[in-house]
Amino acid sequence: MPRLHVEALAFCVAWAAVAIAGFVYAGRLAGALLSVGLMLVVMPASALILSRTEDFALERQARWGILAIAGLGLAIWLNA
Repeated sequence: MPRLHVEALAFCVAWAAVAIAGFVYAGRLAGALLSVGLMLVVMPASALILSRTEDFALERQARWGILAIAGLGLAIWLNA
């Protein structure tokens, strides 16, 4: 059985938490945009960084940064 990568699992859980929070507090559209929209941003950004630099630390920072910006955006939108 392959080794479990805790950081990748934590990222998936955090991504799901942001999408579920968007669904619960802002509606179906927000939940869908946060789940699918993040996929459309995170995956190409990760691929671009890895293909050009092969720097896994930079890719990890970009991935978590995009998720943090989405979470902050949701929090700001909900408090507005």
